[in-house]
Amino acid sequence: MNQNSKTIRREFAARHLCTPILASLLVLLLALAPFGGRLAAQEPADYDFHDSHFHLTNYIQQGISIEDYLAIMGDRVGRSTLFGIPLQQTWSYQNSGDFPPSYYLQSDAPLYYYSFTDAYIARLYEKLTPEQQARFDPMIVGFNPADMYATDHIKRVLNTFPGVFTGIGEFSIHKEFVSSKIAGEVASLTNPALDRIFDLCAETGLVAIMHNDIDMPFSKPKSEPVYLAQAKDMMRRHPDATIIWAHIGLGRIVHPDRSIASAGTATRSPAFMQVVQGMLTDPTLDHVYFDISWEEVAKYATETPETVQRTADVINRYPDRFLFGTDKVAPKNPEAYLIYTKCMHRCGKNCRQRQKEKPLKVIMNVCSTRRAEKCVHGKKRISKTTDDYVAFTR
Repeated sequence: MNQNSKTIRREFAARHLCTPILASLLVLLLALAPFGGRLAAQEPADYDFHDSHFHLTNYIQQGISIEDYLAIMGDRVGRSTLFGIPLQQTWSYQNSGDFPPSYYLQSDAPLYYYSFTDAYIARLYEKLTPEQQARFDPMIVGFNPADMYATDHIKRVLNTFPGVFTGIGEFSIHKEFVSSKIAGEVASLTNPALDRIFDLCAETGLVAIMHNDIDMPFSKPKSEPVYLAQAKDMMRRHPDATIIWAHIGLGRIVHPDRSIASAGTATRSPAFMQVVQGMLTDPTLDHVYFDISWEEVAKYATETPETVQRTADVINRYPDRFLFGTDKVAPKNPEAYLIYTKCMHRCGKNCRQRQKEKPLKVIMNVCSTRRAEKCVHGKKRISKTTDDYVAFTR
């Protein structure tokens, strides 16, 4: 691992992960005052959390304005990632007639990559004041991870919008109901195109948020998750890249393994958290972090007292490896935005609260100081700190 990558890793962990434990945030969220309606410019001094996973637009590239999101953030959210959806749902008249689908589950018509989303996000960001910009970390998503030219798109976006983007993602490799709908070649963890993407992330310091289901839907109980070995192998091939595994590899149907208990009742097996803990203790995967966003993840974590305790135990043991995010898609109001935090409330009560730490200063997000900056001597530079740079050739 080179020295620049070690510096990136230290800064990333120290500044932007859950230094005070997840618990402190989750226990208090419900008791705090509602969002203020004003447009908050600067990062509030006493915020509740950072959001590591937020979509401003949906699957038909519609959403709320960035000003509305700032108002929703108010004084309760410090910083937030900012990205759209890399896929556009086709409106096929032959499939849904006059009904315009706005979500991938509302139509059998295909999805296709929508690269303009990156320019859209960048332009919105550029219109903000410097104080408002400081509260966001825009991410590049409009590329096809099965395309060897994907890295060219990422570089092109960085060159076109210098000083805007912090990382890439959320982008998907294996995703239930989605992968099979995408036109063209299916993405794969073994595709060299993906290796090129993570090589670029390692070279530039861009943080990567990857959605990859750990298993196939309706897999056999107690079996090895189908994509686990491939995922770990891919991550080990890129030790200098900072990788965030979105939703800990879970989905609507891809859930933690179930074991059949007595009287025919089904309970969650501890096997899944053992898999996660195995990755956390693996020194070859110390550059991998886990995003616990999305209500589906909260549902699994809080299903029973046992799952709550197992989840809390692991987070308490490795608080600097988990990121808090909402995974909300263009929420229309604060109530819709806070659904996830309410779901995680049960888990939060079981996490230890460190004494002498401000409970609201919970840092769990992908925010980074690394931003695309000016071209120097024919090369693009990604700023990691004020005086520390890494360059890549255009």
